[in-house]
Parts: sequence; structure tokens; C-alpha cells
Amino acid sequence: MQQFDTVILGGGPGGLAAAYGLHAQKQRVAVVEKDLWGGTCPNRGCDPKKILMAAVEAQAHSEALQEHGLNGVPQIDWMALMAKKRAYTSMIPGGTESGLKAAGIAHFHGAAHFNADGTVQVGNTQLNATNVIIATGQTPRLPQIDGQEWLRTSTDFLDLDTLPEDVTFMGAGYVGVELATIANAAGRRVHLVHHSDRPLRAFDADLVHDLLDRLTAAGIDVRLDTDIVKVAPDGDQYQVTTKLGESWTTGLVFASAGRVPVDQGLGLDQVDVATTTHGITVNGHLQTTNPHIFAIGDVVDRPQPKLTPVASYEGQYLVTALTNPTAAPIHYPVIPSVVYGKSQLAQLGVTPTQAKQDPATYRVNDLDITHWYSYQRIEDPHARIKVVIERASGRIVGAAVLSMEAEQVINYLDFVIQQKLGPVAINQSILAYPTLASDLTYFN
Repeated sequence: MQQFDTVILGGGPGGLAAAYGLHAQKQRVAVVEKDLWGGTCPNRGCDPKKILMAAVEAQAHSEALQEHGLNGVPQIDWMALMAKKRAYTSMIPGGTESGLKAAGIAHFHGAAHFNADGTVQVGNTQLNATNVIIATGQTPRLPQIDGQEWLRTSTDFLDLDTLPEDVTFMGAGYVGVELATIANAAGRRVHLVHHSDRPLRAFDADLVHDLLDRLTAAGIDVRLDTDIVKVAPDGDQYQVTTKLGESWTTGLVFASAGRVPVDQGLGLDQVDVATTTHGITVNGHLQTTNPHIFAIGDVVDRPQPKLTPVASYEGQYLVTALTNPTAAPIHYPVIPSVVYGKSQLAQLGVTPTQAKQDPATYRVNDLDITHWYSYQRIEDPHARIKVVIERASGRIVGAAVLSMEAEQVINYLDFVIQQKLGPVAINQSILAYPTLASDLTYFN
């Protein structure tokens, strides 16, 4: 049996943040990873997706400027784009493991589970520790339908050698919308199917409606209130059937209706760790119902968005919590969420919906910014922002944005909100002009 101060299950961004931080505090740390070192984000998630999206964004800007200084829209070369993605992702597992070796952090590759005595078993190796951190993340959810075995996931999409001429996505959440946008930009026929009439429910309804209009205008077959009940092989393609009897033939069907926590097979019942269908239950110190076991990242049942920066933030928090017995409960700053694409949808802080429910405290500036210089310059086809302002202070406390530049705008507003900058402080800053940042003076 090998002895450590802390054993971490999961070698992704959250687990690694905790590992390096605790190691710097002179703890004996071990990290266990059953799959790819580095975790989902750099291997099969946000990083490779954003590499593919770079070509999509460049194409979008070119499309917008047709007859406004540019002629000819660049076409996406799928094989070349995938080669670029693979050149990046192929380096992640080895680079991550090399970093652990160089730091002198013990690490084990294999599936881990708890024994009844609280030790962690990895193959034939038994690890004992004062504390254990679970950072195992999530995995794509496969809907229970007839023909489930024929469904592919985002993992498959992000490593396709060839992209069929026709593809179908089941679920119009983050993953479905983003992957559908990439496939559409690559010139494929795309079906985006969602079980209800309200996809992306966490985002502002008006802006989601505007985004879906943009997707439809781009040629994506958006089908709301539609349940796919069967997928069956049809030659070298697949026949898709809905609950209402509609059907079509498609090259591949991707399950893009959310993800589920990786908390099965860990033996949590043996160590009295409580879970829900949404993940592991934790308190304000990210402590589970077993006082020596903690959980961070996407495997946790919590209201915060399940995003890579949140997992890293929680990992850093545990460095403090596990080395300082008087550490305060975790406090989250405002957290921006972005749906990437040709038109990006972003949101943070107090939402417009929340603001409307408390009009005495908040007001909402609903601004069509399509013809503001920053967006007119790039011929953004539709740009809109809803800014939530606290009446008493005049400070911006939330925003929802739809534009080709939403990811940048939301990050500027993140600093404004986090630093509690009021209109006077913003106006007293001299920002480079004309830029997206200089538009901050007009949002109040």
C-alpha cells in the first residue's frame, strides 16, 4: 500500500489544479487517470472544438463582408482542419504526464474505485490517503431509444476522418448548437433536433430565439418539439424516425442532449458518499457526505455552470481548504457562459429574466447594437445585448449578448462586474478606440 496526503481521481483541469497546488504546499499527492491525461477539455472538448470553430468564425467574417470589400467565401477543408486539431490534441496526454513527472507528482493510469476501508484501488495498486478528491468529470449522455447503439457522440465528431454529407444532432444544447454550426459551415446538410420548444434554457429566451433564426437562415434544419424514437441502419446511412412518424435518412446521428456525471463504478456506496442524478453532493467546502472525500468539477451536483474554468477554480480552492482548517466556504465570482458559433451567445451575472422578476432592484437595457460602429464595421448580421443594471448603484450586474463578438464583450463585462465598476469609473478610463472595449461607456 502506498501512502499519500491526498489522492486525486481525475487528471483533467480541476484535478491538476488541485494536484499542483497541493504539491507546492509540500503535500504528498497522487493523481489517477483512467483515460487521457489532461481530461476532456483539451483532448475531446473545448480546446479541439474551438480549433474547428476558428475556421468557422473566419468563414463567418468573410461571408459578412461579401460585397463590402471581400469577394469569395473560403471553404472548409475538413481533412486539413482535422489534421490541425490532431496536431494539438496528440500532444496533450504525453505533455500532461511529462509535467507530472517533472514536478515529482505520483500518478497512476487506470480505473480507480474505493475499497470498503476507504483506500483507493487502481489495478493491483492500493493507495491510502488522508483525503481524496473526486474530479472525474462528465461523459456524453446516450438517450434510451431504439437503435441507441448506432448513436455517436461529440467525442466521435471531434475526431472524424470524413464528415458525411448529411448529419443529425439529437439535442440543441451547447454541444448540439456548436457542432451543428461547424458541420453546416463545412457545407453539410444538418438536422438539429430538440425534444422541447425551448433549447438552451439557461440563456435569455429572446436571444435564443434570435440565434435559432440565424441557424435556420444558415440552412440548418432546426426541429423543435421533436422526439427521435428510433435510429436504424439504412445501407451505409441511417434512418431516423420521430415520435410523430416523420423520418429521414442521414449519414450519422450524434447524441448531443447533455452529459452525465462520471460517478458510477467508483464504489461511492462503500464510503458513504451521497449522489443525485446530477452528480455528487457537496457542501460549501466541496466536501461530500464523507468528511475525508471531496469533489470538484463537472461530477458535482451544483448550480454553477459546468465549465472548465469552474473546475480549475474549485481545484485551486481545495488547495486552501485542505491546508487551512479555518478556510471559508467557496465563493464563486460571476461566471460567463458562451455558446460559440458564427453568432455567439453569451451570458453572465444577473440574467434579464431574473431582473424582470425584481423590477424595483434592476432595470434592463435591451439594445440592438447591429448598427453600432463595432458591429457595422464587420457587417455583423444581428447584434443585440441586454444589460442588467442595479438601480441603486447604477452598476452593471449582468448581461446577455448575441453577436459575432459576444465572447469578447462578455469577458470585458466580467471585469466590470467583478471589480464593481460604476459608470463614473468606466467613463474615467481612456480605452483604445474604436474597439469593443470602448463600447462599455454606452451600455449604462
